[in-house]
Amino acid sequence: MTPDLQQLVEAALRSVKHPRTGADVLTLGLVDDLRIDAGAGSVAYTFRLGRDDPATLARDVRKAVQAVAGIRTVQARLQESGGGGATPRPGTPGGPAVPAPPASEELPHLGRALAISSGKGGVGKSTVSANLAVALAAQGHRVGLMDADIYGPNVPRMMGVFEKPEVVGGRIQPLAAHGVKLISLGNIVERDAPAIWRGPIIMKVIQQFLRDVEWGELDYFLVDLPPGTGDAQLSLVQTVRLYGALIVTTPQEVAVGDSLRGARMFERVNVPVIGVVENMSYFVCPHCGERSEVFLTGGGQRLADELGVPLLGQVPLQAGLADHADVGRPIVLAAPDSPAAQALDAVARRAADALAMMGPAQPIGG
Repeated sequence: MTPDLQQLVEAALRSVKHPRTGADVLTLGLVDDLRIDAGAGSVAYTFRLGRDDPATLARDVRKAVQAVAGIRTVQARLQESGGGGATPRPGTPGGPAVPAPPASEELPHLGRALAISSGKGGVGKSTVSANLAVALAAQGHRVGLMDADIYGPNVPRMMGVFEKPEVVGGRIQPLAAHGVKLISLGNIVERDAPAIWRGPIIMKVIQQFLRDVEWGELDYFLVDLPPGTGDAQLSLVQTVRLYGALIVTTPQEVAVGDSLRGARMFERVNVPVIGVVENMSYFVCPHCGERSEVFLTGGGQRLADELGVPLLGQVPLQAGLADHADVGRPIVLAAPDSPAAQALDAVARRAADALAMMGPAQPIGG
């Protein structure tokens, strides 16, 4: 181990102060089991978060370590401390921990798993999910798309796939469209069947989609989540290790506020938010190409700034976008030269770049 790198990492950790006590996270004993591999440029540690500690503290620690010269990967294990919050504990590298939720499972054949989330419905999350999956496939990647929006599974219509999946040897065979493997509850239950399900059933469906579907070997695994921070989100992060989460919002403050709460949920379970996508950012006239601001501007950028993550793209409203989605032709294929398609293609590339820099996230208990 290179002493210089050890000192740099420890200095970075000492630069992160607890907002309530003013002491640094090392003095407080919040960082435990620190391991540094100078040759690989990797850092691993356990971060102990009390129930009254801000969830952003874990993100600040990760960002500080990632900023150290020579560090390429950071793996952080978040453990919930039994105490009410951080207090200085000189000489004791941590405290007792309460039982954690079940550890998530490493499923390497799925590649880099990305959750696509929003705080509220109607912001175009499924549209973004479908187009990102198709754009990544068009770039030559092996892509899977899991529609975990139990209450509103729209991926089948957006991808133009309506048949039921086959079961071979007890394994569900994913459907395919536009170079993407996909599975959705919409391909299994009747179209008008309401999903009146409690948490345990939702968790069972998500686990089955992850473990019982013959996904093969993938480069990227995208999960279209339902809006909010409910059972589906928690079931996902407790079942599979996620490399990151992408937050979709619209410019309005009501959407931004809900999306902020959704992003904080991922932070709480130590899944890094890789960026924000602002959908319906502006309107592009199909005749003259003039840009018009339909809503108040800047909501996506304000959300990204508050989270300390990049704004990966602003996707405009565009005539015909919804029509293409209704017939199963994502805009990146139906009109690749259009402003919306170009914005979504750029988001896909930036998301892939961000995921390439991430080590596997480790939720609580991971």
